[in-house]
Amino acid sequence: MNSELWALTGAGVLYLLLPFIYLALYAKQVGMPIISGNREDAPKAVGMAGRLMRAHSNLLENLVPFAIVVLVARVVGVSNGMTVAGAWLFLGARVIHAIVYLAGITKIRTLAYIASVIGTVLILSQLF
Repeated sequence: MNSELWALTGAGVLYLLLPFIYLALYAKQVGMPIISGNREDAPKAVGMAGRLMRAHSNLLENLVPFAIVVLVARVVGVSNGMTVAGAWLFLGARVIHAIVYLAGITKIRTLAYIASVIGTVLILSQLF
């Protein structure tokens, strides 16, 4: 497995881990009966739980295009310093994004988001 696929795998693991954290935080707000129910009338998650839920949604929105370019690059046999740098930039930026979103640090969160998009664009640029 090449480096880009390892970064994609890491992003997938991050995507799978975030709900465990935000659900634990949300359960402290509303209680386990609400968490284990359908949550149709559940109160909105606030604070760290709400921020991490939004970070999780944002990760999904950015993970799909990242996964597409990584997998296309793999299929067409493109792997070089730029694609490796883009993949690890994406993963590192998304980890930072989740941490600072949880902490409520908006300026760094925005920079981390931009860096993750740049990582995807770096890989995409190598496909042309």
